[in-house]
Amino acid sequence: MANEQFDVTVIGAGPGGYVAAIRAGQLGLKVAMVEKDKRLGGTCGLRGCIPTKQLLMSAHIYEQMQHAADFGVQASAIQLAFADVQKRKDKVVMKNSKGVEYLMKKNKVTVFKGTARLALPGKVEVTGEDGSEQTIQTKNIIIATGSVVRPIPGFETDGKQIVNSDHILELTEVPKSLIVMGAGAVGVEFASVYSRFGAETTIVELLPRLVPLEDEEVSVELAKSFRKRGIKSQVDTKLEKLEKTDSGVVVTGKTSKGEDVKFEAEMLLVAVGRMPFSEGLGLEKTKIKVEKGFIQVDEHQQTAEKGVYAIGDVVPTPLLAHLASKEGIVAVEHLAGKNPRPINLRLVPNCTYCDPEVASVGLTEAKAKEAGYDVKVGKFPFSASGKARIIGEEEGFVKVVSEKKYDEILGVHIIGPHATELIAEACVAMQLESTAEELGNTMHAHPTVSEAVMEAAEGVHDKTIHI
Repeated sequence: MANEQFDVTVIGAGPGGYVAAIRAGQLGLKVAMVEKDKRLGGTCGLRGCIPTKQLLMSAHIYEQMQHAADFGVQASAIQLAFADVQKRKDKVVMKNSKGVEYLMKKNKVTVFKGTARLALPGKVEVTGEDGSEQTIQTKNIIIATGSVVRPIPGFETDGKQIVNSDHILELTEVPKSLIVMGAGAVGVEFASVYSRFGAETTIVELLPRLVPLEDEEVSVELAKSFRKRGIKSQVDTKLEKLEKTDSGVVVTGKTSKGEDVKFEAEMLLVAVGRMPFSEGLGLEKTKIKVEKGFIQVDEHQQTAEKGVYAIGDVVPTPLLAHLASKEGIVAVEHLAGKNPRPINLRLVPNCTYCDPEVASVGLTEAKAKEAGYDVKVGKFPFSASGKARIIGEEEGFVKVVSEKKYDEILGVHIIGPHATELIAEACVAMQLESTAEELGNTMHAHPTVSEAVMEAAEGVHDKTIHI
């Protein structure tokens, strides 16, 4: 029995949980954290954002070096040392995890290792790996248990021929060929990684286009870029059957038109999403409402049980690390009586780190029209950008979606170099309720790829200079 009385106990040490714990510590609250993993960082830090982006960086450098001669640099005998790629990934993951541990100590957060179960009112029971039991006395609870890979019936993974996004991070060698089931962020990112590492790669998507949540023009551009890189895409297709063979896998299915399709490869990556991890928390004995595994919360992340909050992948908002962090801050500030501003979900950026990168915030052109806006669009291609030409990355464009009456920016969509960094400018503009004219009038340094954002905004009023 832990005799201490905590102001708040956070269950889960991912980017939602650890950020919530830090903010609570900053506010002078006595904080406990419960984590079942041996290391801190959650899915994002240990099996998601951080390791995948490190693999993508290694793939990017490998590809860049193969084109060094285009920049007047002679390089020969360039080889992929995949074991060293994995070592660097593990090193970066460990360093990040150690960083979270340091932040917990700095903010006086008491960390309990084990699985948590609610014992309301005011208690959290913790079961350690060795079966030991502890009870935490707490005034408030934040559930930040995240998500897990969603299993697909008939496509059960074995970690060898059939893998999920966790398994593929730990491969010891690059497969000769790879089928990627799902063309969302996870699917297209791993397709980008392993195709550049030399795997013959095919993406199969149930919906009519790649990255189906993005603006349609972005999807078209990405499909074109993937074709150029030798990545095959089969959209509008449902995979129905999987067979293992001596050399790999065979998957079959049908297109939306009823045509039969068949794919063979050494490995299948099942990349069709994640599901909330809300089981085993003892929620069934509480007033907390759960729908399809997701915990229902109000605008301040509070559940139907007073003093119990939920954030991140376990609630029905986009499964994004940066959103989880903001939700954690809102929850803590609310329980501390600070009356925080609720999150505007329209201002949550989406970033996909494939090659070329994709990023967006706000409404797509189609969604804006569906919402009844009188839409005006500005678009600028990176092929007309001096800096994009310099760095040899001229694919893609910036697209600004605004409405005619007040010129308010409704959405910004980018595919191309540094898209995931450039989107921050759009987030600031939309947070400040900028108009397209104001963004277009904002001076941008030359030569930079960010000029493309300015020129796209100018394009809303037909003032673009360089096209």
